[in-house]
Amino acid sequence: MSHYPLQSNIFDDEVAKEPIRAGFGRGLKAAGEADERVVALCADLTESTQMHLFKNAFPERFIEIGVAEQNLVTVASGLARAGKIPFTSSYAAFSPGRNWEQIRTTAALNEQPVKVVGSHAGVSVGPDGATHQMLEDIALMRVLPHMVVVAPGDSVEAEKATKLIAKNDKPSYLRLAREKTPIFSTEDSPFEIGKAYVLREGHDITLLGTGTMTYELLVAAKELESKGVSAEVVHVPTIKPLDEETILASVRKTGRALTAEEAQIAGGFGSAIAELLSEKMPTPLWRVGMRDRFGESGKPDELLDLFGLTGEKIAVQAKEFINNTPQYHRDY
Repeated sequence: MSHYPLQSNIFDDEVAKEPIRAGFGRGLKAAGEADERVVALCADLTESTQMHLFKNAFPERFIEIGVAEQNLVTVASGLARAGKIPFTSSYAAFSPGRNWEQIRTTAALNEQPVKVVGSHAGVSVGPDGATHQMLEDIALMRVLPHMVVVAPGDSVEAEKATKLIAKNDKPSYLRLAREKTPIFSTEDSPFEIGKAYVLREGHDITLLGTGTMTYELLVAAKELESKGVSAEVVHVPTIKPLDEETILASVRKTGRALTAEEAQIAGGFGSAIAELLSEKMPTPLWRVGMRDRFGESGKPDELLDLFGLTGEKIAVQAKEFINNTPQYHRDY
């Protein structure tokens, strides 16, 4: 049995929901209370990214950079070099989307503990459309040497992640969603940077999720159970560094794997798992995510359904994959 505490009503219509970015706002304020070195910089999106909680509590430690994302991380890197712990926030489409070179050169290359917070990531930004639906950020950030990449699964976990990132002394990327999403974890659920967690045990397939997709995988596993499929669900909030031990142990048991991400599968989370498995334990793998296309305007729920990112649609893909793919064994 999995020992990861889950909310008791996660499959009910009245499941509690909250934007993941709200947890970041609370976590940043708490980090500021715990350490006066924590400072915050924003690119004219203070309330949208929930950085206003920190600004209101510590106005003397908040800097409004304006619509100048390249300056945003460059100034933050200077503050880090001066001994501060800077958090920067904007829409992920603009940071890291617009300022990746500055992140690379001033933060990652110099190993400065700049915390890049990319909000409104994924297709669930909705009506803002393809220009604002950042789908390439996981690939962009995980390729950078020294960079930690975290995609919390819900607002409770985002608060925990923010507090820990403030203490890790490393350049870090925190990926946040805009819309309200189900809260599946609890205050007692474990969270460590670099750890993955088995939320549900199974033996036919491992479902590996990050960010908003982990909840959808729990829904998919429940749907698969009704069809006689035993699916193990592994939550991977830290995309870099990966928890290789937990992931490999699960896939070794089930012999098949499926990844899900609200992002491009090329270079993203699914690619990270593919790289791990190809090097350590070649295993049949199906990747769920955006396949070489941009998003489009629409309601968040409509878009998730359109792109096959709901639990029900993932369950269909998983069942077809299982029907067509034998389980891995040592002589595969």
